[in-house]
Amino acid sequence: MTIPPTTSLTITLAEAMEFAWYEADLLDHAIYDEWLAQWTADALYIVPIEPGTTDFENSLNYAYDDHGMRKKRVERLLSGQSVSASPVALTVRSLSRFRMLRADESSCELRCAQIITEFRRGRERMYTADVTFQLVRSDTGLKIRQKLVWLINSTEALSGIGYIL
Repeated sequence: MTIPPTTSLTITLAEAMEFAWYEADLLDHAIYDEWLAQWTADALYIVPIEPGTTDFENSLNYAYDDHGMRKKRVERLLSGQSVSASPVALTVRSLSRFRMLRADESSCELRCAQIITEFRRGRERMYTADVTFQLVRSDTGLKIRQKLVWLINSTEALSGIGYIL
């Protein structure tokens, strides 16, 4: 399923929010083929370590994934061979505090807060982040050009995160 495009000229906050919720739902329910289809061919998924970094290509990141790396990440999650993903974590994402940073008829930049609650091996853990989406309008609806996940504790030692943030 894709979120159909609206007739609005400028991408609206409501349209972008609906897309972000849809993407979170795909991840929480491990609908990875559909999730992979929500990205442009040149899109990047970035989880930086250093707060305030702007040169992601030349910085250390938890993730700096192009299409090929996103696909490999999904394959590892589904294979059952990744130690950090075994057993599979159950997750629920909550997105809030949406703010449209920029929008026109073909693209937008949306920022929101994300809290992921994970349940695995009999315990719950939470990860909190600011997420910035660069979205573009396509013939089938919005697509992700870039997803930037700023974990609030990115400089601390993180336990094995066996899912996509």
